[in-house]
Amino acid sequence: MPSTTTGTPGPRPTRRAVSAALGAGAVGTVLTACGGGASGSEPAPGSGKAQEGGDVVFLIDSLGDTWIPNNSAISSFQGNIWGHVTDKLVHVDGEGKVTPWLAESWEQNPDATEFTLHLKSGVTFSDGTALDAAAVVANLDYWARGQADKGVNPIGLFPKTYLAASAADASTVVVEFSAPTLGFIPTLGYHGSILVSPGTIALPAEGQADLSQFSGSGPFTVKSWKEGDNVVLTRRADYAWGPQALGRTGAAALDTITYKIVKESSLRTASLQSNQADVVFNATPQELDGLKDAGFTVATPRYLGFAHGYRLNASVAPFTDVRVRQAFQHAVDRDEILSTVYTSDWKKAESFIQSNVPEASDHSAEFAFDAARANALLDEAGWVEGPDGGRSKDGQPLAVTLFPNPYLVTSQAVDELVAQQLGEVGFTVDLQTFDVVTYGQRVTGNKTLSNYEVTRSFIDVGTVASILTSANEGEDWFGLGESDQTLNQLRDAVAGAVDADSRAASVDQLQQYVLEQGLFIPLEQIVQRIYAHRSDLVGVTYNGVAYANFHTAHLEA
Repeated sequence: MPSTTTGTPGPRPTRRAVSAALGAGAVGTVLTACGGGASGSEPAPGSGKAQEGGDVVFLIDSLGDTWIPNNSAISSFQGNIWGHVTDKLVHVDGEGKVTPWLAESWEQNPDATEFTLHLKSGVTFSDGTALDAAAVVANLDYWARGQADKGVNPIGLFPKTYLAASAADASTVVVEFSAPTLGFIPTLGYHGSILVSPGTIALPAEGQADLSQFSGSGPFTVKSWKEGDNVVLTRRADYAWGPQALGRTGAAALDTITYKIVKESSLRTASLQSNQADVVFNATPQELDGLKDAGFTVATPRYLGFAHGYRLNASVAPFTDVRVRQAFQHAVDRDEILSTVYTSDWKKAESFIQSNVPEASDHSAEFAFDAARANALLDEAGWVEGPDGGRSKDGQPLAVTLFPNPYLVTSQAVDELVAQQLGEVGFTVDLQTFDVVTYGQRVTGNKTLSNYEVTRSFIDVGTVASILTSANEGEDWFGLGESDQTLNQLRDAVAGAVDADSRAASVDQLQQYVLEQGLFIPLEQIVQRIYAHRSDLVGVTYNGVAYANFHTAHLEA
């Protein structure tokens, strides 16, 4: 469950027409009076009486660089939009529990190579076309293969064993895989697995990137948008197929949600405090206690996925030596990171995957802080300490560059602290900081770098195996290709499992091995998406990838 805290609410100021002003293009209005705390004479919220209607202004630090659905699927920013204008075949909660959504039921064959999905009837996209078996087949092909001729990517964590899908009838889809794919059903709840109208899929790339031409089946539709500035969503009155697990299947209570870009965290927070916004995204941890004290609701949901940390490239110096990788692990003081950068809402990493993943197990002893051990490992590896404390070998300094991940609001502060801690054992550390777009161009996927900071969700642990090495076009996280036979065997055991118990045992062994080899440096259990909102906005829920869902929310009268 997400960590959600509501402070003692104070008086709520008179509502304002910011949403309407933004929709009309008066985008500067939201920041004209930022600075003071909330004030006014209206009574405190909390009567418990649900209000039908209402407009919510949501301030966000970015909306990414493309609206092509597959190409934007990994963005923490666009995912807030996609979660409201589209649906999924299954719902997955923050503990990994899978429940029906537009797939009302499903079966699989004994070796998990064929799945049959039975679809809810009567569902339509906003363009009026039916969300039937043919539409689901089109989406499965789109997710698995992308559209290379249009520059549209496949979804990164969609099973690479996918062969084909076919419509047995209007409400039944049969999906085939080349090998056991136990994680297929949960992956249908991943934030990239959004159901898009076949008409949208058929558009050229520039059409897919145009939100005014987008059609999904979700509880909201796109009312208007301005590139690089705002997106306004409006309630779909005929929506009637929300997931039963969330307790609301019909139309949303809220009339509109306006997402407005405000890059500075302090300005977003001030806008919330001065009643010019209803929800803010990515407040810093240092701002959270003040928001709670002022009566706002703060949520820090953890997603299913990898812990925040660094994956090390074993093919790039200095991390070609396992002793240097292990020294990095033991040089990091995670207690200091938690106490300096974070609040009590954050948890220490226990492995390289989050502890809310059902198959996670505690391997924290493998990477415990131990500066003496880090120094001994570097001595053994031949890195000699100089008079300034920095180490060198064969005339080369023990140098590492860290690249703070712009998708995580705390990343730079954490990396600065890690740089100091590594310096204590002789590393020379540089930081290079980029915005989202430049980071994607220079850092993401760059196999020449010695390390990469991970902020990555997944729905099902079975997808982990497909990215660790280069097999089946895997991402080869550690630069090992197919050279590490133990890693290959564990990867295959996880990917090829046909029952949950054997897969969990293999996942435990995989965690142990990766950490023993110093291939991943866990830091803390990640909270990548931080939300703060007015306390009379109630009923907000969070899914397995920690996105807020306002379909279930309402304002209290």
